[in-house]
Amino acid sequence: MRNDLELDAIIEDYLLGKLNPHETEAFEQLRRNDPAVDHKVVSHKFFLESMEMFASQSRLKEQLNHIHAEIDVESLAADLRPHPSRVIQLWRKHKSAIAVAASFLVLSFVSVYSIQHNSKQEERYRNMSRELSRVKNSTNNLIRTIKSNASSDTPSKSTNPGNFGGTGFAISTNGYILTNLHVINGADSLYVQNNKGESFKVKSIYTDSQNDIAILKISDKNFSHLSSIPYTIKRSTSSIGETVYTLGYPKDDAVLGEGYVSSKNGFIGDTTQYQVSIPVNPGNSGGPLLDDNGNLVGIISGKPDQTEGAAFAIKSKYILEAMRAIPQDSLGANKLSASKKSLLSGLKRTKQIEKIQDYVFMIKVYNN
Repeated sequence: MRNDLELDAIIEDYLLGKLNPHETEAFEQLRRNDPAVDHKVVSHKFFLESMEMFASQSRLKEQLNHIHAEIDVESLAADLRPHPSRVIQLWRKHKSAIAVAASFLVLSFVSVYSIQHNSKQEERYRNMSRELSRVKNSTNNLIRTIKSNASSDTPSKSTNPGNFGGTGFAISTNGYILTNLHVINGADSLYVQNNKGESFKVKSIYTDSQNDIAILKISDKNFSHLSSIPYTIKRSTSSIGETVYTLGYPKDDAVLGEGYVSSKNGFIGDTTQYQVSIPVNPGNSGGPLLDDNGNLVGIISGKPDQTEGAAFAIKSKYILEAMRAIPQDSLGANKLSASKKSLLSGLKRTKQIEKIQDYVFMIKVYNN
């Protein structure tokens, strides 16, 4: 029986293509027959991909710092204000810097987040995340400065039509919506859109950066109360292999995703998350993850980069914690609860979707 160290070494050789064809075939047979080994392979693949991503980010960070050192933002801003034509000159002169900044931001956003553990390796990841956030904020400030000065010297244009930030779902009948914090971060204004195409203005009333949770409140006079929430919050931990599904907005209409819980822990053993075998896309973030009985298992929060058919979901207990953090009387009598029986229990999937679609919203993010 191989010990864990030997198995880890074989897995790494397998992922790096160092095994010969016979060894590869034998190992793949072992993966098919042993779910625990297969899970180790998937987890190790995530780890290798994250390390490769970090190396790319480090190289970009060095390049970006070098560019920042050469650019005098204050002087550029002063030059731009009285001379509209200078905007074009600035773009031509510094387009490479902005392109690198944009590339860095893209890589930062697609990285796997929520690495919140206690080991030395995980602490290193947290430090990496803070450093990358510092550089990202610096880049954002540079781009905003250029944009704001350009707009002050040119005629105003129509407002940004908005981006599909992600998905959210109702936790009360009086307009409280739960989503991921990363979906709304940096937004100048926020709207939610229901399955009928109606949009309502919302405001953020609570955020939890550690668990990537945000609670929004519909502040639109045209919004009328919802009916009783059909799903409930699951208190117990879901089992590996348990069937789950999500409804979200990776495009302008709702999309169903079905699969199963593939691990009780998320990225590198993150105990705040599940790993689920469900195909997701940008826009699914913040969507509800439910079991067959209509119990809310978690919130879709992201996916490992370059890995299809897998996602991470924040566990339902952190939904309860977020709800407890706001005044309970603000949620009204008809709020999401862990004590009531789900109205979805015993229904076919099509009927369940019919009942929950009024409670799942597209989050629309606007940046002026």
